[in-house]
Amino acid sequence: MSGLSERPPGFVYRTAERQYRRSSAEPQHGRPIPRLHCEAVPITALAEQFGTPLYVYSAAAIRERVLAFKAAFRQIDHTICYSVKANSNLSLLRLLAKLGCGFDVVSGGELERVFRAAPKSVKRAVFSGVGKTSAELDAALKAGILLFNVESASELDSLAGCAAKLKRTAQVAFRVNPDVPADTHPYISTGLQKYKFGVPLADARSLYSQAAKSKFLRVAGVSVHIGSQITDSAPFSATMHRVADLVRQLRADGHRIRFIDAGGGLGINYRCELETFGESLRRYAAAIMKPLKKLDITLLLEPGRSIVGPAGVLVSRVIYRKTNGDKKFVIVDAAMNDLIRPSLYQAEHQIVPLEPNHNKREIVDIVGPVCESGDFFARDRELPVIDEGDLVAILDAGAYGMSLASNYNTRARAAEVLVSGKTTTVIRKRETTADLLRNEIVFL
Repeated sequence: MSGLSERPPGFVYRTAERQYRRSSAEPQHGRPIPRLHCEAVPITALAEQFGTPLYVYSAAAIRERVLAFKAAFRQIDHTICYSVKANSNLSLLRLLAKLGCGFDVVSGGELERVFRAAPKSVKRAVFSGVGKTSAELDAALKAGILLFNVESASELDSLAGCAAKLKRTAQVAFRVNPDVPADTHPYISTGLQKYKFGVPLADARSLYSQAAKSKFLRVAGVSVHIGSQITDSAPFSATMHRVADLVRQLRADGHRIRFIDAGGGLGINYRCELETFGESLRRYAAAIMKPLKKLDITLLLEPGRSIVGPAGVLVSRVIYRKTNGDKKFVIVDAAMNDLIRPSLYQAEHQIVPLEPNHNKREIVDIVGPVCESGDFFARDRELPVIDEGDLVAILDAGAYGMSLASNYNTRARAAEVLVSGKTTTVIRKRETTADLLRNEIVFL
């Protein structure tokens, strides 16, 4: 529908006939109205059936993004290792595994999620993160993951000890820090030496030499990740040129480097994702692949947000409207505990009514019930007039929405629903207050 924000193939407005009856004695009549659908299912129906706040995901949108990545990198041997931290729901992980994805995990808990959702895919998992514990390393060794992305000399010692104890060989790559700046939020920038991630490029060759001396470690790759929500391809190009140079040096030193883990970080346009994704993916793929020509490696990619972000929306109902002087507030039943990105990262998610009923527009704040001034989804945003009781969708909420959700203010986390065509499946039940209190002990 012209003028309405959509995210096809997952979220589109469809026109339907709506029946109205003023009294039982009057005949019914209808008028065409647009309703936001998730694939073939009206989201209003999902809200009525499952309540709000509600996360709704499109299986078609996830499939389309995975296939787009495969097509973009078809000229090089590669594996898509989906970044579990973006959205770790078990059903979504299983869907991604069926599409041929491996996984990037950053904790023992995420590794367990992969094992439960798709046990065979553990063999295509890489383990990143600066603080892997001995218990987590043991679990990953027993599972037989593809690659350990090591981030310090101390971690290398710990992994070597765990591998020797279990008599399991671990394939290792060092996550190198290329000291490449990226234009993104400082909380999700990782490619500079002032951040905690990776080892300096200058230290890499000596660390690889140290790793090669361990009986139960096998040097296998080089890893890098410069940040998240990056929309400019230039930092990726600069990074991969530095990585390619390092691979040549390491091979000259006698190491067999078979993998380059390029990390993730490809951003999405939260304002107009549909118009930009194809071109940004093309530029990203070219920036990654061009420096790697003739290296004969397997490329590992760790997309997360760019696959699941536009595949999800957060549905919320308007509780109240309120005016403080000249300021207008629309208070919804979702809150920062459900989606913290606007508060934490100053992220701007598009917000649309499920059934647009007004041509009039106004400037409002969309806020939640949590007792924090930071509990907002939009500030001074021009939107269609939204009435009390109306339903709205917060778009592009499939990544770092539910995975960052909390129980702040003792609020139960939302339910999650996956739609595939006309089929709707609850993939996470709504929490109850009893769920929140179950593990607490009253000490008297």
